[in-house]
Amino acid sequence: MPTDTRVGVLTTGTCIPADVRTNEEVADAANVTPDWIAERTGIRRRHVAPPGHAASDLAAEAVRRALEPLGRPPGDIDLLVLATSTPDELGPSTACRVQALLGADRAVAFDVAAACSGWMFGARVACDWLRGGNEDKLAVVVGVEAYSRFLDPEDRATSVLFGDGAAATVLGRVPDGGFDPIVLGSDGTDAGTVLIPGGGSRIPASSQSLADKDHVIHMDGGTVRDFTLKIFPEMVAAALERGGLKLGDIDLVVSHQPNPVLLSRAAAELGLPEDRLMVVGHEVGNIGAASLPYALARAAGSDRLRPGDRVLLVAFGAGLTWGSTILTWSRSFEGASS
Repeated sequence: MPTDTRVGVLTTGTCIPADVRTNEEVADAANVTPDWIAERTGIRRRHVAPPGHAASDLAAEAVRRALEPLGRPPGDIDLLVLATSTPDELGPSTACRVQALLGADRAVAFDVAAACSGWMFGARVACDWLRGGNEDKLAVVVGVEAYSRFLDPEDRATSVLFGDGAAATVLGRVPDGGFDPIVLGSDGTDAGTVLIPGGGSRIPASSQSLADKDHVIHMDGGTVRDFTLKIFPEMVAAALERGGLKLGDIDLVVSHQPNPVLLSRAAAELGLPEDRLMVVGHEVGNIGAASLPYALARAAGSDRLRPGDRVLLVAFGAGLTWGSTILTWSRSFEGASS
């Protein structure tokens, strides 16, 4: 079994809806000002999927755009792993919806549910699968969220942060570089910190659950902030130690984007220079499982990455969940735009 296969990112593709929701548009309902949003989050806008579009529609388009530079049709996908907290429905998996939309008939398709860490969890699955005897096959990992369907406009802790979007990565064998081991973690004792409590088997949909607003995102902002400031430096340090590297050896840090202000604060406390942190949350808000792969796509598409560059990837999210790895960029980027 070829366990030494080098697996890397071949291409990326993103899908960010055209409709924009500005700070001015969300501020009134949340009883804050546009300046309050900008100062506390750094977010200037978030995007909203059009009526009738679900997570699968965004994800399918991101996958199509990721495949274009390779000249490969969807039918060539062998593995499709989708990460989301906002699936089309509780079942079947949204990955199966995407498989059908793409016509990716031979793809093994399934979801991973690890909130904003979902893409990292999916990448670990895809890397292990490719190295486990499938080294000549094609794997796609896509993160997607349709958060706008699950927001209370009056809740300033959530309505100002979250947006819709998808980002896909095509993974496969590369001649050099690629992913170092991806290390993951979870702590379910704080699972209630960020969640959509209604709609599952604990609180099924009912008139009471609707009245109680159980079908929108609930978030303890203070706990999320503290978790971010704690886990970000821990994951960076752990990845560096595993790789026998120092922070100065890293060309770029690409992280989940809870909001630009919080991410920049975490980086500053670590001593990471601003020019080595990829920040994109101001453009799209927090797009959950799509945040990290979207930031990676933007880094590659804006020439922030060159072959041989070391990219430290950091994910963290509800659950609580987290993960990190070092990705050595192994080829010139040929990507698709949003």
